[in-house]
Amino acid sequence: MSVMNQLLTSISSSSSGLFGQDHLLDIRPKNVLLPATKSWICKCVAKPSVEKTAYKTKVSRNENMGKLQAGYLFPEIARRRAAHMLKYPDAPVISLGIGDTTEPIPDVIASAMAKRSNSLATIEGYSGYGAEQGEKLLRATIASTFYANLGIEEDDVFISDGAKSDISRLQVLFGSDVTIAVQDPSYPAYVDSGVIMGQTGRYQNNVGYGNIEYMKCTPENGFFPDLSTISRTDVIFFCSPNNPTGSAASRDQLTQLVQFAKDNGTIIIYDSAYALYMTDDTPKSIFEIPGAKEAMQEVIGFYKENTRIIVETFQSLGFNVYGGKNAPYVWVHFPGESSWDVFGEILDKTHVVTTPGSGFGPGGEGFIRVSAFGHRANVLEACRRFKKLYK
Repeated sequence: MSVMNQLLTSISSSSSGLFGQDHLLDIRPKNVLLPATKSWICKCVAKPSVEKTAYKTKVSRNENMGKLQAGYLFPEIARRRAAHMLKYPDAPVISLGIGDTTEPIPDVIASAMAKRSNSLATIEGYSGYGAEQGEKLLRATIASTFYANLGIEEDDVFISDGAKSDISRLQVLFGSDVTIAVQDPSYPAYVDSGVIMGQTGRYQNNVGYGNIEYMKCTPENGFFPDLSTISRTDVIFFCSPNNPTGSAASRDQLTQLVQFAKDNGTIIIYDSAYALYMTDDTPKSIFEIPGAKEAMQEVIGFYKENTRIIVETFQSLGFNVYGGKNAPYVWVHFPGESSWDVFGEILDKTHVVTTPGSGFGPGGEGFIRVSAFGHRANVLEACRRFKKLYK
């Protein structure tokens, strides 16, 4: 007999003086019956109903975000690196993948930044919000140093928080109706920001995104596209020295590119993030300022030596190696192989993180990029592991 039936029987049989024999207490509704004291007084407590209200908006996500491949190249590499470290928790992993520097900022720069920062704590030095385009003196110095005799003045220069942010802002400026061309392979931010803006179609393996003009840059054409085969676009993103191949366009090649743009009414977005590595006589760096080479030249020289070590390592193993002269990246060819497979093999067998070439565009398939940004001991150890794997 259930507890409920026992309680009903007890009340019915012993409560004639209280309720009368014909008056059973019905407690079947959705109430909880609590046992009373010996006087057989029952207390019924109602169970409150619980209502759940779901609040939803009618705001949908930008559908173009769904077109992005693996979110972004370097987060995908980071995920695979994390998985590798879980699998090999004691492995001495070396990262030569993302182009992140390792050597300290020269003291002359750090000291100047500290001095300027400390001045903000004084009445005389505090300035509130800075000029929206950047400090006038800094802009004037950049114009006269990097663009001397080119007609560039301080009003043509602005200070921002980095090239990646600027690329996205330019895409917002252009809007979704423009067409773009990129080197293939090239820095992924050009394409990804265009995808988010809605400038492209869907992604196809080994082809890329629809509505983007991929300008093939291969060893056969010296990593400069055959402009006679390129369709007209509104905007051309061009990086020299190039990330990831490390190739730099010559003066003659850039002259061709400018004429091509003029003939087609096209805007060139010229990314020269690695201009400090250039070895020709084109005036393009702060080294023209007296004393500036001793501010920065030692650091650049350190990474150049890293590059030389990596290049010579892969060349000694019989690989075709490109770049490394005018940029801190080495572009290594693995013909007929998937760049992600090569990335995985190197990570699994040497515990060294590189970057798969296909992440920079369809033209990067079959290549890996090795960054020269790293501590010397790590670069030497990574090269020792490469030699052991591919000897």
